[in-house]
Amino acid sequence: MPINAEYRGPGDLPEVIPVFPLAGALLLPRGQMPLNIFEQRYLAMIDDALRDGHRLIGMIQPDVIHSSNEAKPTLFRTGCVGRITQFAETGDGRYILELTGISRFKVIEEMEVLTPYRQCRVDYFAYLDDFTARKGEEAVDRDALLAVLADFLKANDLSVDWEGIESAPNEALVNALAMMSPYGAAEKQAMLEAPDLKTRAEILIAVTQIDLAKKRTSGDPPLQ
Repeated sequence: MPINAEYRGPGDLPEVIPVFPLAGALLLPRGQMPLNIFEQRYLAMIDDALRDGHRLIGMIQPDVIHSSNEAKPTLFRTGCVGRITQFAETGDGRYILELTGISRFKVIEEMEVLTPYRQCRVDYFAYLDDFTARKGEEAVDRDALLAVLADFLKANDLSVDWEGIESAPNEALVNALAMMSPYGAAEKQAMLEAPDLKTRAEILIAVTQIDLAKKRTSGDPPLQ
């Protein structure tokens, strides 16, 4: 999706960003994530992001396995910052918005803040390739990805717009399938932290194959 701002590198992004901890949420560069915002602290976060003009939100998963505070769980060290590219009010106090991913980041430290939402100082330099669209997509094994997708759809009795799938560039295809995949926090985090698009596609293929194999051997339904 085209956006009005141009982000050419880490210097175009703020060092301190608001973060939205959300389990199972995977945002990737140039991917689109719809959000339904209703908690007061996150309504305030959106208001501030729009008021400040940067329109940026850091999506990050809570690391619940290593958390002792349910109200303020430990965060994974890697997330992805996105820009609010669509925004609507519902009339009942909610915001419906869409984030477009810009770049992954590493958390340096969580800030002590007075805002009801959390903020972190982050570093983008580990993910410089995120600022180059379609970087490394020629290395993706597209045939293997489409084959496992076909197997997954058949096993789950699902259909898909194959014309749209076949016309999608590799980056858009891999990232969209990763973001929509039904897997858990650990698998989502592995795909987020993958060093390149090829590795992300390989992780997605591997976890899907494991899920399908479990279904075949146990008779249990695949992950939903």
